[in-house]
Amino acid sequence: MLYDVIKAEYIDGYRIKILFEDGKCGIVDFSSYKSIGGVFSKFSDLKFFQSFRVSKELGTIVWGDEIDIAPETLYKKCEQTISADG
Repeated sequence: MLYDVIKAEYIDGYRIKILFEDGKCGIVDFSSYKSIGGVFSKFSDLKFFQSFRVSKELGTIVWGDEIDIAPETLYKKCEQTISADG
């Protein structure tokens, strides 16, 4: 099942707290994306990384108009499930 991202909050480093429409909330660590290359090489600039936003149209987080990660990938990468408040 595919769940859209409804909220995202920067934590620290390359970690973002993500809330999905089914209520699951967890932290995703994006530090490994820097080594993928291509458009993800932009993540080496922490200020750029922090400039993400939630796209309601795509149901995921995006950086500018060129980088997005499928919500199902984010859902699987949540390192821990936490409360949306915590």
